[in-house]
Amino acid sequence: MLFNSIDFAIFLPIVFVLYWFVTQKNLKLQNLLIVIASYVFYGWWDWRFLSLIIFSTLVDYIIGVLLSKEKSFSKRKMYLGISIVVNLGFLGFFKYYNFFLDNFITAFSFFGQSISRSGLNIILPVGISFYTFQTLSYSIDVYRKKLEPTKDFIAFSAFVCFFPQLVAGPIERATNLLPQFYKKRQFEYEKAVDGMRQILWGLFKKVVIADNCAILVNTIFENQESYSGSSLLIGAFLFSFQIYGDFSGYSDIAIGTSRLFGFNLMQNFAFPYFSRDIAEFWRRWHISLSTWFRDYLYFPLGGSRGTVFKTVINVFIIFLVSGFWHGANWTFIVWGFVNVLFIIPSVIFKTNRNNLEIVAQNSILPKWYEVLQIITTFVITALIWVFFRAKNLTEAFYYLSKIFSASLFQKPIINSNYITIKWLLILLLFLMTMEWLGRKGKHALESIIPNCNGYLRWLFYLMIILMLVYFGAKEQSFIYFQF
Repeated sequence: MLFNSIDFAIFLPIVFVLYWFVTQKNLKLQNLLIVIASYVFYGWWDWRFLSLIIFSTLVDYIIGVLLSKEKSFSKRKMYLGISIVVNLGFLGFFKYYNFFLDNFITAFSFFGQSISRSGLNIILPVGISFYTFQTLSYSIDVYRKKLEPTKDFIAFSAFVCFFPQLVAGPIERATNLLPQFYKKRQFEYEKAVDGMRQILWGLFKKVVIADNCAILVNTIFENQESYSGSSLLIGAFLFSFQIYGDFSGYSDIAIGTSRLFGFNLMQNFAFPYFSRDIAEFWRRWHISLSTWFRDYLYFPLGGSRGTVFKTVINVFIIFLVSGFWHGANWTFIVWGFVNVLFIIPSVIFKTNRNNLEIVAQNSILPKWYEVLQIITTFVITALIWVFFRAKNLTEAFYYLSKIFSASLFQKPIINSNYITIKWLLILLLFLMTMEWLGRKGKHALESIIPNCNGYLRWLFYLMIILMLVYFGAKEQSFIYFQF
């Protein structure tokens, strides 16, 4: 079920009414309702894959119980190993089976050996990368004794399959989200209103920005041989806004929806396109994934403890694994590799933590050199995104080579039958203005809209709704559903 669909517009109010008016007095019933609603939400896409979520839930719940009773270090390690193997085994099979098979065949073909392909037609279950990492966080934290294992199976099931963030995050830690299922929730009007505000802004970013950028981006990337380098550069810029509007829009809707039900999820995006260097960008982009890799892979590898060379190797591993997590394609691995090349110098010279605070923290406008840093970081990021968007490495390198050709200085010409570049630029300017003004909050509208006059506030909401109706493109799935 898509957030930007009529189905969800009907589903959400029904669950909301049942949650607050029918089951409010019984915590277990509330949690059970969340489980049932989440299974309906996920099963709307393909009910057969519910078995994977249920099995993963059972495995990690049982592992938690066993870890709570076991004192032996070797047996505790064995139980954790079972959780890791089962979860990553399912993820590896569904996501990477055909990738490894194709590369195996290619490797033999290189040496003149011909092997017939008999791969399976495997459908990637939506959200498997997200809920797999979420359940793993529980097993690992219980193993580390950072979290008491739960004996409440319904609460644990609700934690695993919580529908707002089930299929594309944020990837919640058990230490943050699971305890919220133990406590009685009270409806908080201000929290719910801000949740609705965040949902509205998330829909704007997805439906108006991302989906309209997608129309032009698809045209450019699928016909790149027909466009000049300047047009391809614009295509790369537009994809940067498409993926940001798409993914951060999903996160806003997920976090806002959770607030309607009395839950607090972690911030997943912190205005990354106002970053002054690549290291800052990755602290502000997909925060739930980057901090997951930091806590469960980077730190166990040694983190920044030890020599600079060891730290560089650890950072290198993190970005390659992150690239591979995103998809079974060499484009994602190269995307991770190129990102780490830009970050390594800051690690070596220890400048990677220079920009921890939001830009222009105590002023309305940034300084001239901060503007230059933001633009430079955005351009570098946009060019690297080409690997993320391209179907294969050949297409990616061709695209970039054409950008860095003499045709870069030609007048860009982009044809579209749906929305003109002029209107899209106006919408992008509106997006970035609102994000800049609200950059100190957890979402763009958190601080600036509540302080407006009541009439202005409702006029703003009406304007966003009219833009959703007028500029709303054909219903499109979220990009990160494929991961």
